[in-house]
Formats: sequence, structure tokens, C-alpha cells
Amino acid sequence: MGVGKSTVGGLLAARLGCAFRDTDDDIVAAQGRTIADIFVDEGEPAFRALEKQAVHAALAEHGGVLALGGGAILDEVTRELLAGHRVVYLSMEVEEAVQRTGLNTARPLLAVNPRRQWRELMDARRSLYTDVAHAVVATDGRSPEEVAQAVLDALELKEA
Repeated sequence: MGVGKSTVGGLLAARLGCAFRDTDDDIVAAQGRTIADIFVDEGEPAFRALEKQAVHAALAEHGGVLALGGGAILDEVTRELLAGHRVVYLSMEVEEAVQRTGLNTARPLLAVNPRRQWRELMDARRSLYTDVAHAVVATDGRSPEEVAQAVLDALELKEA
């Protein structure tokens, strides 16, 4: 959360001369409401089902840069599908998360004691991220442009 997936993804797509897609945006467009509202109205399991559908559709339909929500890798089938793609895990430490997002309550999974919840989420997810990733790029202290360049370098990709 707040690592810059959408911003960096858009920059990468522009540099590579391809399309960009964000599955969180797909969910919001399809549902006509925010992710926070989906969490509040229907709960996390309902959101995860929508997320799984959105990710699977995007992986099947989209050939450019794709940004996935931070919880997309929780689904085993999704992780298996990602194995056929070049995946980059954008990492960030809690101190950077605080600076970027303030760990505010607009993020449903961080509504109570955000620092502790962020650490718990990352402890639970980090190994899943690294398992599917072809590269890990630290974002701490870097601009989106620097992170995009680090991704290109890590994947040995050339700009269009």
C-alpha cells in the first residue's frame, strides 16, 4: 500500500511504449464505488473475490504493464498465473509508508493501529511477494522516476 504501483507502472508503460492497467481501477470502475466502500459494505472476502476476477481477466487480456493490488498475491491460483509473467515486487519499509500515506484510515486494512497492522500485513505477505517476483526493487527514498529506472534495469528492459 502506497508503494507507488500505479505511478511507477504508468511511468514504465510510457517508457516501454505500451499500455498501462491497474486492477484496482478495474474493480472501482466495474463496481461504481471505492475499494474502501466495498470493504465496508461487503467485507474483505467479497473484495478478494472481485480482485481475483479482475486480476485473472487483466492477465488474460492485457499485454502491457499491469499494477496489482497489494493483496492480489494472497490467492494461490493468482500466484500460479503470475509465474508466467515478469513480476516486480516494489518493497518499502514502514517508515517510508508513514511518510507516503500517513497510514491513514482511508485504507481499510489499516483502520486500527496502522503501524502494527502494516507490519503484520507485510510479515504475512512478504514471502508471497518474493516468491512470485522476478525482481525486488526498493522504493525507499527514491522518486517514482528512479524506481521506474530501477525496474527497467532489474528486468534488463530497454525504453521504446
